[in-house]
Amino acid sequence: MSDGHPQQHQAAPSGAQPKWVVPIALIVSLFFLWGVANNLNDVLIAQFRKAFDLQDWQSGLVQSAFYLGYFFCAMPAALFARRYGYKAAIVFGLALYGVGALLFYPAAELRAYSAFLGALFVIASGLAFLETSANPIMTVLGDPAGAERRLNLAQAFNPLGSITGVLVGRQFILSGVEYTPEQLAAMSPEALAHFRDTEAMAAQSSYLVLGLLVLLWALVVYAVRFPTLVDGPEEAVDDGAPWQEGGFRRLLRHRHFLFGVVTQFFYVGAQVGVWSFLIRYSQHSVPGTGEKTAAAYLTLSLVAFMAGRFAGTALMGRIPAERLMGLFAGINVALCLVGAFGGGWLGLGAMIATSFFMSIMFPTIFALSLRGLGPLTKLGSSWLVMAIIGGAAIPVVMGRLSDVTSIAVAMVVPGFCFAVVAAFGLAGRGLPAGERDGRLKIVATH
Repeated sequence: MSDGHPQQHQAAPSGAQPKWVVPIALIVSLFFLWGVANNLNDVLIAQFRKAFDLQDWQSGLVQSAFYLGYFFCAMPAALFARRYGYKAAIVFGLALYGVGALLFYPAAELRAYSAFLGALFVIASGLAFLETSANPIMTVLGDPAGAERRLNLAQAFNPLGSITGVLVGRQFILSGVEYTPEQLAAMSPEALAHFRDTEAMAAQSSYLVLGLLVLLWALVVYAVRFPTLVDGPEEAVDDGAPWQEGGFRRLLRHRHFLFGVVTQFFYVGAQVGVWSFLIRYSQHSVPGTGEKTAAAYLTLSLVAFMAGRFAGTALMGRIPAERLMGLFAGINVALCLVGAFGGGWLGLGAMIATSFFMSIMFPTIFALSLRGLGPLTKLGSSWLVMAIIGGAAIPVVMGRLSDVTSIAVAMVVPGFCFAVVAAFGLAGRGLPAGERDGRLKIVATH
């Protein structure tokens, strides 16, 4: 996710490139850090379900709290970066991220699910500042001719962070202690309370370490010298007027853009929903699967996601982006139906495979939606970032459907979402030739 197309600033002179190696490394690390936070949530859903005896729709509130933070802070983050500079936005975002992680300590002491949700909201608010600033910074730190290559390199660290988050959660948060409803019912009140308390405390130390590391990273970023065009407020920007003079009304005239915002809502909801409940789905479809083994299947799906990003980028050199995305989305509709009604190892394999085909969707939807917007591009980008509120809504819908049917049947919900993505891909083929031509620059990550 990002603030949109990179700012068209004057980049650092070619001869000054070596001095920006350290800032570039620090910014690249941010892609890794928010990947860790995003996919630790998938482990937390399984953990909190045990610790607080939650139904599926209630455990889905983990993602709701998280993506509401993104929704409410996306535009304030963009305005903050314009006013104080991208470096200041990153330091502030890291501070929020770190404080939110540290709030897991009192939340665990209180044994309060609502307190954990509040901490996740603060973490996501910080990530909104990071994601809004990191992509533009990568385009101006160094030779302009290498901007796209630097950005793609940075994006490669995002799925690595996601995989690391799941591995950390699997090793240090999931206890592997699981009881059947019958075993829980047979426990004494004291034994049951001890079990719940132990599981609620499991995430405390991991998030305490994460919070301290992130705050230390904020101090490092603050201390390192960045180029003036990154370290200060934005000046002489040509697209400021649309934020003030009827820009919102003008955006409403772009029907393809509006379709893109809706599609982004459903896509992010599908991605978050599939990953959030994959551990639960694994245990349902293959009885006897332990939570640590199920977390390994989630890790496998993230590896597939990373592979799909590289494969999809290569295929876009031969197949128009909108057509490839439409094809991938259609395949995912079929895979979700297999997951919903096939079950067993076949269903589990199908749901893992969806990650490969969803990998190109967020950035492709982002770029296709912005075609032809001209000076409205940055404002339109903020709408697309806010559209990730789908990650808050869709998992709750899936959880509610799971509670009244089964977690397998709930996979029809992401299937419907992917159908919307397929329709948007087909609609992109009807854009005027002048808006369709040209290579897509993937500048957003998710």
